[in-house]
Amino acid sequence: MNCEKYKPTYILIALNLAIFIIGAIIGNNALSTPNSIVLKWGQVNYFVINGAYWQLITSMFIHADIVHLFGNLLFLLIFGLRAEEMFSLPEYLGVYFLGGLAGNLLYLLFGPLGVPAVGASGAIFAIFAAAVMYDRRSIKQSIVGAVIFAFFLFFINIGANTNLLAHFGGLAAGLILGYIIASCRKPEHYSYEFKYRNTPF
Repeated sequence: MNCEKYKPTYILIALNLAIFIIGAIIGNNALSTPNSIVLKWGQVNYFVINGAYWQLITSMFIHADIVHLFGNLLFLLIFGLRAEEMFSLPEYLGVYFLGGLAGNLLYLLFGPLGVPAVGASGAIFAIFAAAVMYDRRSIKQSIVGAVIFAFFLFFINIGANTNLLAHFGGLAAGLILGYIIASCRKPEHYSYEFKYRNTPF
């Protein structure tokens, strides 16, 4: 299902860029986000459990520095445009925000109290995993392959300062949501989509 009219991927990229630029202007530093913004709008578990619940959402739009930002936006561009071919606008945004929230909740449950977590990677992992799962289900392939492929990307992205809990939570939520969306599709939708799909995933 095409979202050409709205292009949510481009909108999300523009929004993340705009927020980073605003932070750079406030902090007078073009390369990184100031600590004041990270502590206020990033996810600090101590603050969340004391009432700063908005951080579970706003932290998806805060990035530590320009390298972090462009790395995430590159993957969002690649996976997001592919997902637009599969999902309606509500489905796409649902996967993005529910996946990002799932990752942040996992970090809230098992992460440290005082270490800030920022970035859209949990939401991006959800988009990727949902697209992989949906793609496999739509052509009646085993979902085992989708799970293996998704976790392969998870493991190759393990590195220093990586929020593994957010990545894992987004990935798991994306797989589940992709399966649910695919299971709700009618058989004729699959055949049409497979016939007119532009490129293989």
